[in-house]
Amino acid sequence: MSSAEIELKFAVRSSDKLRAQLPSLGLTLLTPCTLEQNTLYDTPDRSLREQKQILRIRSYNGRWTLTYKRPSADDTLLDLRFKLRYETETEIANGPALGEVFEHLGYLPAFRYEKYREEWLHTESGGHVVIDETPIGTWAELEGSPDWIDTMLAGLGIPAEDSTTDSYGRLFLSWKEQTGHPAENLTFEEIALDTVPAR
Repeated sequence: MSSAEIELKFAVRSSDKLRAQLPSLGLTLLTPCTLEQNTLYDTPDRSLREQKQILRIRSYNGRWTLTYKRPSADDTLLDLRFKLRYETETEIANGPALGEVFEHLGYLPAFRYEKYREEWLHTESGGHVVIDETPIGTWAELEGSPDWIDTMLAGLGIPAEDSTTDSYGRLFLSWKEQTGHPAENLTFEEIALDTVPAR
């Protein structure tokens, strides 16, 4: 089954300060900080990316998941301040085996990215806040209804103009343009920053 995913990101200056704020806003820790590894698959001519679609295999918290995302066919459904995509996701038993099937079908690994992710849940609304420690900095992601996201931004003291709908792929490309770094994937090994979290 597909579900709508509405989200925004913002850069985190202090993870400790953010964590301290979340309980007072009604959030509880759902998953402690855990390494998450993702591989996006696409055709050699990047046809999925051209259509703003994503085919992803993820390893996180001892589980493998397959995710397919596509944009909304109706741009009038949501304020353009938010990112709206439809997501179909299912748990799978063996990520590498499915990746091999994809490759035989012509979908090749196109981009890998990883982060240490910490998940918080707003029980009342079902909204989520995640804190992602990536090789290029720490980001928070708010996922829920537009009203809930606006309420969380206000509660956290984050100006709306400081948020972004950019994917990690887009943030990575912007970072590469700014730094001239030769990395092809958003992984700690390729980027090898001194700020890699000690886990």
